[in-house]
Amino acid sequence: MPIGGGAGVVYSRRGEGARQFREGLSGKDGSRERETGSLGRFQTSLRENVLGSPKELMKLSVPSLVYAVQNNMAFIALSNLDAAVYQVTYQLKIPCTALCTVLMLNRTLSKLQWISVFMLCGGVTLVQWKPAQATKVVVEQNPLLGFGAIAIAVLCSGFAGVYFEKVLKSSDTSLWVRNIQMYLSGIVVTLVGVYLSDGAEIKEKGFFYGYTYYVWFVIFLASVGGLYTSVVVKYTDNIMKGFSAAAAIILSTIASVMLFGLQITLTFALGTLLVCVSIYLYGLPRQDTTSIQQGEMASKERISGV
Repeated sequence: MPIGGGAGVVYSRRGEGARQFREGLSGKDGSRERETGSLGRFQTSLRENVLGSPKELMKLSVPSLVYAVQNNMAFIALSNLDAAVYQVTYQLKIPCTALCTVLMLNRTLSKLQWISVFMLCGGVTLVQWKPAQATKVVVEQNPLLGFGAIAIAVLCSGFAGVYFEKVLKSSDTSLWVRNIQMYLSGIVVTLVGVYLSDGAEIKEKGFFYGYTYYVWFVIFLASVGGLYTSVVVKYTDNIMKGFSAAAAIILSTIASVMLFGLQITLTFALGTLLVCVSIYLYGLPRQDTTSIQQGEMASKERISGV
């Protein structure tokens, strides 16, 4: 994250981040060398870092549990709020993530970066905006419950993402091992939820009932996306993950226009503009005002001397 020192410092830090990224993938830091290269090394690494480290597993089970709570709260909120209200309020997870980054990782954001974060929040809302459609179906909703659930979901989203980032960057454990640790606990949590909600149907038809080739392909894409997200968090931060997710929404919509003839709306165009401007503003280096202030002090001294 750019912090002071002008453009030279920013670009040098970006270069350092790119260098660390390449070394992380190539194994120059030694972590991947210890954990890859042969099946025996991989099994040894799993025994040491997964089976032999229950404390680390417990540490990574925290974001899994929090994400599970987030997903359930989002479902409750969507059931008790209008779709438009849900879209607007749920995007507050972006500034909430920025706030958790400041509080939990002791980082600072400039005023311009805070503006860009809220601009991104508004842009994503407009990009995903869909006008409400009239329906004859009457659904009982509890707005108070919905707003409470969305508040919990937003807090969980910000906390879990930043917590995972802190765990990733606070030790030399490989990114791949951390993913295994996190997803093992995530599988357990998800299986419990699945059997609690659809246990009878699973016993009757089997766990993999309805899994077509398309379903497996979507699962594969989601898995690759999860690994990519971990890489982004490891070598940048959760705020940049939010910006990349917004860019992905725009690119997927543009692909839908070319492939399926989706019509671009005015709100989508405006939201895209806000997202692009916010990405540009967030990446701008902070201005070093020290020299300006010193110049102003010198000019005031000359004036007072006269």
